[in-house]
Amino acid sequence: MNEDVAQQARLADVALPVPLPRALTYLIPPKLSDAVRPGCRVLCTLGARRIVGVVVAVRESVNVLPKGAKPLLSVIEGISLPDDLVVFLSRLASYYLAPIGEVIRLALPPADKDAAEAIEELSLFPSAKGISSRKVRWVVPTDAVETSVTAGASRILAHVRAHGALPLARLSAQFGGARGAVKKLRELGLVAIEEREIVRDPFFASAVARDTELAPTVPQQTAMNALAEALVPTSGAATFLLHGVTGSGKTEVYLRAIARAKELGRGTIMLVPEIALTPQLVSRFRARFGDAVGILHSGLTPRERFDMWMRLRAGEVDVAIGARSALFAPVHALGLVIVDEEHDSSFKQEEGVRYHARDMAILRAHMLGGVCVLGSATPSLETEHLSRTGKATKLVLPDRARAQEMPRVEIVDLRRIGAGPTGDRKISVLLHRAIEETLEKKEQTILFLNRRGFAPSIRCEGCGELASCPHCTVALTLHKKKGGTMRCHWCDYEASLPLTCKTCSSDRIALEGLGTEKLEETLNAAFPKAIIARLDRDVATGKDVDKVLARVRSREVDILVGTQMVTKGHDLPFVTLVGVINADAALSIPDFRASERAFQLLVQVAGRAGRGDTPGRVLVQTYDPDHHAIKFASRHDVNGFIERELRDRKELAYPPFSRMALARVDSLDEKEAQDATAMLARAARQASRAGELGAVTVLGPTPAPIAKVRNRFRFRVMLRSSSRESLRAAAMAMYAASTELPRSVRLTLDIDPVGLL
Repeated sequence: MNEDVAQQARLADVALPVPLPRALTYLIPPKLSDAVRPGCRVLCTLGARRIVGVVVAVRESVNVLPKGAKPLLSVIEGISLPDDLVVFLSRLASYYLAPIGEVIRLALPPADKDAAEAIEELSLFPSAKGISSRKVRWVVPTDAVETSVTAGASRILAHVRAHGALPLARLSAQFGGARGAVKKLRELGLVAIEEREIVRDPFFASAVARDTELAPTVPQQTAMNALAEALVPTSGAATFLLHGVTGSGKTEVYLRAIARAKELGRGTIMLVPEIALTPQLVSRFRARFGDAVGILHSGLTPRERFDMWMRLRAGEVDVAIGARSALFAPVHALGLVIVDEEHDSSFKQEEGVRYHARDMAILRAHMLGGVCVLGSATPSLETEHLSRTGKATKLVLPDRARAQEMPRVEIVDLRRIGAGPTGDRKISVLLHRAIEETLEKKEQTILFLNRRGFAPSIRCEGCGELASCPHCTVALTLHKKKGGTMRCHWCDYEASLPLTCKTCSSDRIALEGLGTEKLEETLNAAFPKAIIARLDRDVATGKDVDKVLARVRSREVDILVGTQMVTKGHDLPFVTLVGVINADAALSIPDFRASERAFQLLVQVAGRAGRGDTPGRVLVQTYDPDHHAIKFASRHDVNGFIERELRDRKELAYPPFSRMALARVDSLDEKEAQDATAMLARAARQASRAGELGAVTVLGPTPAPIAKVRNRFRFRVMLRSSSRESLRAAAMAMYAASTELPRSVRLTLDIDPVGLL
């Protein structure tokens, strides 16, 4: 090909579903020139096979064609990513040093993800047309004034207006002669009939009565006004920290902001830590906006997720609610992104592309000139720092919306307070008496213990041998109700509880520690008349979570025992007592964020008490009552804790006063992993000396706190710098050096790590 022809050629950068560091460049044949655009899917060749990719950029060639560039084979119609989403994904990939193809996969609908892995022929790749679809008829109320209709038709009309649009089949099952009545109402213009994709989502299984806007408090109104003003498209991008105590009405502020966005023709994404734990939140959104809300969660089938993706892409639904992956929803005219409980560590993806949904929510809203709202009763130090440096505007809700008192918090010093009648020191005499009093008043109790299972460790009292996982350097946890099974919570290894020690043959096998399963059993024996339920990963996943919470809300449960699942934003008005069994557990983790996490957990779980008409009480059991996290939490003093913690972080140059990157290396061979990590550390240090990177601190190589998982030995190198650019350069030096590692060695590069284990 001569130079003149090369100059006229157009090129497409294509992200492929393979772990390549960058997009590959292909020629755009003249016949496809008009059809190829960013976000579209294309069929191309990779080696000897055909593969589907997504175009991330289209450009003219410069002087000469890239060596070995091949032409695109065809454009696949039916599904494409919005232009703005493609640009956002490209920036995310660049920031986290992640393969662009893996990042693009995050935003593709489920059917595309599955097909992209196995495609060999174009016919195997599904499109919107290729998937069978079933539609149902919905009855939609209009604004027409009711005229003379039959009593039956009037009842149906009133029901539809009260609940919003409803499936005709549901009305037929509820009202006799509904089809004829609806036909008459349609002729009178009082309702319209729409065909919609069938909704199979369990979140929509039951009808929800429409609600009305609640009268806001003065602080709520101030926050609502600020958000409404910022949402006007000409106002530009804005980030807000909505700091409201537990029960202060943050959700009502979210609802008003979304309603304002709808008025302005702008879409919304709302992120929550875990959608399965917030069924009440979903119900409130449906009550306010009807069923025109997209709920994205792991309980959906691929078909259901595909349907919802298409409805969002087409603009049929303009509100998407879900966990961190909902950040990539193709919401039309996106103008508002809300991150509820923004401090929650679950917003950080710990596998694959290790993005932080909170940070990327700010970026996505900013790129679109939209508004990002970060809400929390216990803001992360990173978000608080944004507000103090002028990068976010802080809105404060200082009191509970219904003027309830904050619960009274008492610290129980386990060094001085003995056990109650159960004999277990983790159920102190003070806590035991408080539970008795609560039961007598017919009120409810939550007991928080962030350790599932029956016994966290099993030890031989003869020789001291600890039952450990053969594949990981962690102790096995006994799960009694699963047949006395010892389980590793890292690799899921299981073994039966031994009758004798494998080392010394002693039969003196002791069960140490306390898990939620044992706590439940102990409480059943101590309070035989009480109804006790447990909420942790062993007994409640998906729809089961809502079943447990529904029993608590209906007062079928007297005592709820649970892990941090009980600390989420549940509104349980009859809970007046919260007991924290062991406040020290979160403080013992080797992580500079341990105090922050412990404080947040304590404040969040304490906030479950006293949300109804009766004042709440919280007992925090600890062996370290003077720890600042516990003392500040007992006073609900969020600002005091933040001041103290920011002072300590600044002194030690930890985030938010610096940036971090963590290189994790693992291998089946311990020395190989150690040598590989040392090589990466040298590369980072050499880069620091070679340029203007003196501000980068390189820590390591060191063994990981959990030194072995699934038979793979783990080492790490930590980078820290006050300069994002300097940190990135050092991280990229390690990334470049990783190409020389043996194939048996795995490297994970984590930018802005949250979990350091």
